[in-house]
Amino acid sequence: MRAIRANAHSFRPTQPAIARVKFFFYEKNTGVAHFHVEADEEGRFPVEQAAGLLAIHCIVRNQTPEDYVVMIEAESSHLAGLTEKAHRLLEAGRAAKRQVKLTRREEEVLNGVMRSLANKEIAASLNLSERTVKFHVSSLLAKFRVQGRMELVREAAQHAASTLALRAPVATRESRFLASPVKL
Repeated sequence: MRAIRANAHSFRPTQPAIARVKFFFYEKNTGVAHFHVEADEEGRFPVEQAAGLLAIHCIVRNQTPEDYVVMIEAESSHLAGLTEKAHRLLEAGRAAKRQVKLTRREEEVLNGVMRSLANKEIAASLNLSERTVKFHVSSLLAKFRVQGRMELVREAAQHAASTLALRAPVATRESRFLASPVKL
């Protein structure tokens, strides 16, 4: 257990501006909070009470006092604006994630993937080799940070539906069979 002690029997907060009402005992390895003690009327750490609770927890869990760390509850005035700032940063992070830069060929291949076409079908419609299409699919998986085609379709739909200009239509199997041959 780590804590700075003023003397053997009490711990007085060094900064009186921060009212330390509760002292939480967390397990170092897991970060799990096991118990807390409240400061006495003068704001001091109740060493006797905390030592008793810590000893009981160490016996029950077969641990030592060094396996715990004491954390102090922060006043809500010190946390003012925290939630709003975190939300702004979260939105900024999401906006950066949405901006996936794709080449024209990647857009065309993605269009085929989103239509559930096989690599062979995409390759035939774009006049590419199947190996080239596989390369573009791998590149798309990396750019969208996903593992498979289904995740790619989901992420592409969420992040780029409004920004993707799908430039070249990809012919499906059905449309190729419905086209009538021209006779001269």
